[in-house]
Amino acid sequence: MALKKKKRRVVKKKTSKKRKPVVKKAAKKKAPKKVLKKKAAKRGTGKAVVKKPKQEVIGVITHYFPKVRAAVIKLKTPLAVGDTIKVKGHTTDFIQQITSMQMDHVPVDVAKKGQEIGLLVNSRVRQHDIVCKP
Repeated sequence: MALKKKKRRVVKKKTSKKRKPVVKKAAKKKAPKKVLKKKAAKRGTGKAVVKKPKQEVIGVITHYFPKVRAAVIKLKTPLAVGDTIKVKGHTTDFIQQITSMQMDHVPVDVAKKGQEIGLLVNSRVRQHDIVCKP
């Protein structure tokens, strides 16, 4: 009896072809459209642009105590009792006169640049609100 030989199947492996790297073209940048505000204002077709003078920044509010309605301000310029300040922020905008000012729980009349003071405020303020002169 002769033994039958089994046929073997040969499987060819697929070879991966080397792909060339894809080079993306840079998008062309469009030049920004120039707005001719001055000419539009002269012709009467647009709104006239009125620049407001920049207000002098006195400091920035770093903390607020709602129960006593007091704010902590980091000063950038000197400040004294009796001065008028304007507090401006995202939801805040009011003017008030300084009646009480403290530094380390001690009442003071004048505070210098760089100091942190406690100040009674008339309405709610938030961190990062700007204190300036009106």
